[in-house]
Amino acid sequence: MFSSNQMRKGKYPVSFLFIFTILLSFWLSGPAQAGPVIMPLSQVKPGMKGIGKSVFAGHKIQEFNVEILGILENVQPKQNWILARLSGQNLENTGVIAGMSGSPVYIDGKIIGSVSFSYSFSREPIAGITPIEDMLAIPGKYVLARSGKNPDFSWLKIFPTMQELGKNYLEWSQNQPSSISPDQALIPIKIPVVFSGFSARSFNDYKSVFSRDNFQPVLGARMASTQTLNLNVPSSASLAEGEAVGIQLMGGDLDLTAVGTVTYVDGEKIVAFGHPFYNLGKVDYGLTRAEILTIVPSLQSSFKLAATGELIGRFSQDRTNGVLGEIGKFPRYVPVNVEIQDNLASKKQFKIKVVNDPILTPALLNVGLATIINAEERSYGNLSLDFEATIVLDRGQIVHLEDLFSGNADNPATSLSAIVAAVSYLLNNNEFQPVKISQIDLKIRAVEELRQASLEKVLLDKYTAQPGEVITARIYFRTFKNETKTEEVEFVAPPLPAGSELELVVGDAAYMQQLEKNLYRIQDFRPRSFDQLLRILSNLRKNNRIYFKLLVSGLGIFLKGEEWPDLPPGYKAMLTSPRAATANLTEISRSTLSEYQLPVPYVFKGAISIPIKIKK
Repeated sequence: MFSSNQMRKGKYPVSFLFIFTILLSFWLSGPAQAGPVIMPLSQVKPGMKGIGKSVFAGHKIQEFNVEILGILENVQPKQNWILARLSGQNLENTGVIAGMSGSPVYIDGKIIGSVSFSYSFSREPIAGITPIEDMLAIPGKYVLARSGKNPDFSWLKIFPTMQELGKNYLEWSQNQPSSISPDQALIPIKIPVVFSGFSARSFNDYKSVFSRDNFQPVLGARMASTQTLNLNVPSSASLAEGEAVGIQLMGGDLDLTAVGTVTYVDGEKIVAFGHPFYNLGKVDYGLTRAEILTIVPSLQSSFKLAATGELIGRFSQDRTNGVLGEIGKFPRYVPVNVEIQDNLASKKQFKIKVVNDPILTPALLNVGLATIINAEERSYGNLSLDFEATIVLDRGQIVHLEDLFSGNADNPATSLSAIVAAVSYLLNNNEFQPVKISQIDLKIRAVEELRQASLEKVLLDKYTAQPGEVITARIYFRTFKNETKTEEVEFVAPPLPAGSELELVVGDAAYMQQLEKNLYRIQDFRPRSFDQLLRILSNLRKNNRIYFKLLVSGLGIFLKGEEWPDLPPGYKAMLTSPRAATANLTEISRSTLSEYQLPVPYVFKGAISIPIKIKK
């Protein structure tokens, strides 16, 4: 990539250039040509004047004026910028425009860099220019893939319920610090992010996810002819320096695309923006066309109002000095299929795709799923969402989620989208093996009423029993409609010594979690293997279950996320010895004999504990 830089910088004698040019004319058979001649930073001086290129309306590339004010040295470690004043194309009134990131600047026909930085609330279009040498150095660095190792799992607690896991993820993700400060310093030019297919309410709900970083959320649309799920690209697909370009984060029935400008084109490869997008290193973003509808002046930050276009390639590097893309090579999106049924005859299908990234995929899933559900179902009032989600991994493993969320306002939709996002985060960022999500299928059944129930009482047909004898438990609970419902569960008295006492605990998901926290005396937890992580995620406690647990007094241990109630004495003594120094080991005074769960069509609440004796 860009291997002819040295030649364009003038490091070879003229005779060599002449011969090389003749040979190159015979060798090249395709339309791809080398990029423009560059002017190195060492030749850029204050007072020089040049032109920049960008799109201000439609697809037409237009020129604006640039006056070099000076060189800003060491603005970042080993990093210099060019300071310039812009004029023309009404920039005197709008200031530097969000969406101009990457606009190439030329002096005497040679490219010096891209317009990339500006001052907040500046009264003049004073801009920082990223030197072109730094942008062209992107391909030669950081070839290793970004790792998902050592993620922040501080919100992952021991044996979480499905609802708690989603809530913890939301609180953690929403508390991440902003990466941009609006102080009086040159900062990256804001990047317009176009929300297409989003309602005004959804846009207002989720724009803060992007505005806390270097983005300018804009409610917009796609170009009418766009087929974002079609990866067939016309053979004539190409881009030019100064042309508007999009980074597509989400496509399909919802679209999220960020808009910037192409800086440099070398055949099918391009560099753009001149500053980081998310600065995530090796990435897999979609590369699209973009049409500029108009420029919206603003005292805070004028921006390009854009419509996103067809997918024509992918961005593979997101670095400090810009993004690197290639036309004709496509990203590997995560396809998400959503089916919503609100009565027996009505089903609606939605398809979206989100970028495949350990951090961005969960966040985009949360935004996309909540938007679809809130658009189709009531945003206020009582609502119950019964769902099943299947997350398919590239190695054939499957994580199956199901639960019922019931409440008012948008709480059910928020809880549902959050749990899918949380599980995606844990899978993508696990510390055991690389994971790629191949597909997510989500089926939702919606009812515009509360489906909640609370425990009234539990009656047993016998409270003393012989080992092996069947005990019947009758559970009484009251529904949201003030109806009394009953369920029966049978279990067998365990083979314990005569006179032993055990405890039957009947409760909801949250109560069982708290019981286990107290029993195992542990709060935080990290899985010890990928298989254990899959087991935990596939067996999260659910709202629409009545849980039963038989406990008996007796010493056991809890080791690395697993309970061991019946260890041989010698093995137990070895593990609990001070010399063993086994981490994550807890001695427990009560052990679990058996567990059972009963599905019910309600969000179940309540708990009770009943003693049972073994007959002498």
